[in-house]
Amino acid sequence: MEEAARFAAMMEEGAVLRRRLASEAAEAVLGVVAACEQAIRGGGRLFFCGNGGSAADAQHLATELLIRLRSSVERASWPAIALTLDPTALTAGGNDYGFEQVFARPLSGLGRKGDVLFGITTSGKSPNVLRAFETAREMGIVTVGMLGGDGGPARALCDHVLLVPSPVTARVQEAHIALGHAVMELLEDRLIRA
Repeated sequence: MEEAARFAAMMEEGAVLRRRLASEAAEAVLGVVAACEQAIRGGGRLFFCGNGGSAADAQHLATELLIRLRSSVERASWPAIALTLDPTALTAGGNDYGFEQVFARPLSGLGRKGDVLFGITTSGKSPNVLRAFETAREMGIVTVGMLGGDGGPARALCDHVLLVPSPVTARVQEAHIALGHAVMELLEDRLIRA
């Protein structure tokens, strides 16, 4: 396949996937929005974690709430923390407790019942995200899985699942950021109406 055709196929594959999510994921997205709204109105926080590109997505989505999502909306900063941001904590956690604990350990110190944890994993198998979900469950923190494929073992640890049904990592990541933006925008709409 020539490069131009390959490019067109990638764009179409992503578009088909997003159209499928538009028709199938509304209920799941609104459930996540409601959980986040309840957390923030109750004085809680939203936490985000993931690895590699999903770590970047975690930081991106947390920043949308902490700083600004839409330039047309002026509102307060909302409490959102990417557990991927502190290299000192990540390396100390990895060294002292193992890489599987790099998100769970800080979550256990910062989180509290009623908060929300977004775990982003395209495979649903990332050991450190799974451990963060387990810790969140033990603490009464609502768990949101932004997952790919069939959701893997992460699916069973999530109160809410935003599943992108594709085995292609790039397409899953593209859809995750689209779903994340939709959640953040709907959440912002709800919170600024009050």
